[in-house]
Amino acid sequence: MSGELDDDVEAEQTISINEYLNDVEEKELEADLVLGGDEGKECTYSKGYMKRQAIFSCLSCAPEGNAGVCTACSLTCHDGHEIVELWTKRNFRCDCGNSKFGEFFCKLFPSKDVENAENSYNHNFKGVYCTCNRPYPDPDVEEQVEMIQCCICEDWFHEEHIGLEPSDEIPRDDEGEPVYEDFICKACSAVCSFLSTYPQTIWAAGLRRNAGCNTNKDKDVLEEIPSAGGSGKLENGICSNGSPREDNAIANTSAESVTGGKGVTGESSKKIFDLVQCMNDGGAHIACLFGDNIVVDGSISLTKPLFLSKNWRATLCRCKKCLSMYEQKRVPYLIDEEDSIAEYERTAKQKREEKLQQQEGAELTFLNKLGHVEKMEILNGIADMKDEFHNFLQSFDPSKAITSDDVHQIFENLAKKRRRE
Repeated sequence: MSGELDDDVEAEQTISINEYLNDVEEKELEADLVLGGDEGKECTYSKGYMKRQAIFSCLSCAPEGNAGVCTACSLTCHDGHEIVELWTKRNFRCDCGNSKFGEFFCKLFPSKDVENAENSYNHNFKGVYCTCNRPYPDPDVEEQVEMIQCCICEDWFHEEHIGLEPSDEIPRDDEGEPVYEDFICKACSAVCSFLSTYPQTIWAAGLRRNAGCNTNKDKDVLEEIPSAGGSGKLENGICSNGSPREDNAIANTSAESVTGGKGVTGESSKKIFDLVQCMNDGGAHIACLFGDNIVVDGSISLTKPLFLSKNWRATLCRCKKCLSMYEQKRVPYLIDEEDSIAEYERTAKQKREEKLQQQEGAELTFLNKLGHVEKMEILNGIADMKDEFHNFLQSFDPSKAITSDDVHQIFENLAKKRRRE
């Protein structure tokens, strides 16, 4: 009886070659997306404060959580240490070996400044996240749940701790996948209060569905709004998701929906929607089309988590007044497309494809440099391996699992064949 149970357990753990290869491919892609294509061979210190890079915290060397190291240093200088993976951080420079590490010196780039004054640190560097200050993975929780990163403070939050109202929900599609591009936590939403002046189209679909409406007319307007998860597009310099009538209606209701009726209305809302005329022009306009309605002094304060639709950054005004406001609020990176996680992952995928192409090219170059005899030996070796695997699979009982001994026997048979030849 126990033998049958062991066979069942062993059978459940078996996977096909294709499943194994696909799993390896997924893990390699996931690693490349986190590391941004960085192979971890060189310390990034010489590149200065990078717009975005993968950062790690070494609790063995800096238990106070006041230092971060790049991918290469985490692998070379801190191998075997207690490392916390922080995913990515913006405007960060590798700390490895500076004054925060005492007598420990960086093996890859030892001549570093005493301190990186522009680096920012939060409690993530101590290995805890969210408002609950719990580690991830959490040893006290059986089932780990995914967390959401705020694009402003870059902290991570559990869904149940982001402070959603009972009537709100995280924007997702029918399959439960997120449809928003960026998330701003409740604490950081006050810093981004100027977003309340923008048209409704910058909010992800789920939040727009749950936005507060006081009249049936407003409800009908919001029901007509298409999904913001990528359906919006620029037409003749104007951001549009529907007809001009719908766009004007959205602009008229956007401020009320987000700020509780404290936004601008009437002719001013038409000017708000026309803000696209002054965006992406490098501040060529002297005056912003927002006029005096742009929220700079914090008189309108958002105190709820925000979910923003795809390409929302492209909608942000680039006039001189707004650029100055972003600097004042210390969020100038919001108008930098390279700052976004979406762009970071796009670049990582591109680097991965280029690396795979280079590997294929190197293999072809290697084969082309070989003589005819060497090429035939390689091709014969591949053919022998295919034949040996084919013979093994034909004689193997499919109800049993393939063990490491079976694999070793295959290669031993190949070695015997080569010796006979």
